[in-house]
Amino acid sequence: MKVEEPDLSLNYTYADYLKWDLPEMVELIRGKVFKMSPAPTSSHQRISGGLFGTIHQFLKTKKCEVFSAPFDVRLPRKGKADKDIVTVVQPDICVICDPQKIDERGCLGAPDWIIEILSKHTSAKDLNEKFDVYEESGVKEYWVVHPSDHTVLVYTLNEHGKYEGILKPYTRSDKVQPQTLPGLTIDLAEIFEEPEY
Repeated sequence: MKVEEPDLSLNYTYADYLKWDLPEMVELIRGKVFKMSPAPTSSHQRISGGLFGTIHQFLKTKKCEVFSAPFDVRLPRKGKADKDIVTVVQPDICVICDPQKIDERGCLGAPDWIIEILSKHTSAKDLNEKFDVYEESGVKEYWVVHPSDHTVLVYTLNEHGKYEGILKPYTRSDKVQPQTLPGLTIDLAEIFEEPEY
């Protein structure tokens, strides 16, 4: 059954979210509804596909799994019941190393590594609200990819549960090794490669 558009001024839970049959994807962050951006650009999709493919290939013989949006990540604060969860996000890419967090509805709990690829419609949310909930939930590593600048910001949780980042972003000439997956090297020149046609 199609549910009317949620009121953006109200707070909702994952139980409410499950009842919605909306024409567009939404995310819940601390109970507030955020509409997803329109369909991703071709450059966004190339970057996402390159990152996903590289990570997926690396994980073939390992216990961690990689998922790409749309994929619900529920970040519980008080309890794990649907009515208690007020944050449900759709990261562009996430890596989960605890198989007990994965169920048929997505991920329940913090992924180990999340990658968000910015768009003009989502950059403020990714750099503010999502940054805060990922840090608070214990996502160990958070990458923010800027497609137009060909840069990547990398944040990792310190022992106090706060994100620390390098002082300058990685650029397309860099090779980056995520802390979450020792042994993996991501060549940003390949990730940001433009088609030659």
